[in-house]
Amino acid sequence: MPSTPHEVVIDMFTERPQLVASLLAALGYELPDYETVEPRSERAAVVAPTEYYADAVLAFRRGGSTVLAVVVEVQLRPDHDKPWSWPVYTTSLRARMKCPVLLLVVCPDRRTAQWAAKPLEIGFGNPPTTVTPLVLDPSTVPVVTDPQVATELPELAVLSAVAHPHHPDHTRIWMALAASFRTLGADPALRYHDFILTMLPRAVRPAWEAFMSTGLRDYNFTSDFARKYIAEGEAKGEAKSILTVLDARGIAVSDHVRDAITSCDDLDQLQKWLRRALEVVEAEELLA
Repeated sequence: MPSTPHEVVIDMFTERPQLVASLLAALGYELPDYETVEPRSERAAVVAPTEYYADAVLAFRRGGSTVLAVVVEVQLRPDHDKPWSWPVYTTSLRARMKCPVLLLVVCPDRRTAQWAAKPLEIGFGNPPTTVTPLVLDPSTVPVVTDPQVATELPELAVLSAVAHPHHPDHTRIWMALAASFRTLGADPALRYHDFILTMLPRAVRPAWEAFMSTGLRDYNFTSDFARKYIAEGEAKGEAKSILTVLDARGIAVSDHVRDAITSCDDLDQLQKWLRRALEVVEAEELLA
């Protein structure tokens, strides 16, 4: 079953912890000296009388000690319960790991980001004690057009493609992202492709699909994902051509024949059908 956008972004941080360092730097946060960034159990980090679960918890480590912990929350829309639970994540983690803690909220749009950025009052007084989240909205995601940067951190390239669909260099962003797919297996590449397709504005999706089905062909890719995606694009094109020829000749196409044509991914077979589409009297003859 395909992952939801929320799950995909969480997986980005847990599978590639270094991503959080790049995003904090983009927000202008000065990181402490550290050697590694490691995921931590979100359950163990935030146990309280009522259990709360953060989306991801990442620990910046140096010399065997944790010098900074980051709670990452992926927020696709406002949720008025979160201002009550987010302080639990940070204070529980601070007590448990005995280090400074940041709350980073990742938002796909400015409306949600503006809501998430409000200081959270957790005490009484003048002024009251507050926790203020660091918020990553599309405008603060780095524009990744360098294939080498994208290859080193594919998840950052994915977020860049989603955050900047109307950027003047959006084609270069996509080319850098495509370069990163060479280092990924077919499964994560396809998962990221579907995530981008889901998150892009509806008007931009056809351009993304066209780029992935035709643009990759000229990029000399050899990865399983690229070969698979290009083949699928070619198969769709051949199937469309067959149906166009039959329609131009005034030949009716039954649902059975149409499904057989559009579901076929064998290019040799599709090309044979295309040639026969110029000669047959009935569409069913293609499948004979």
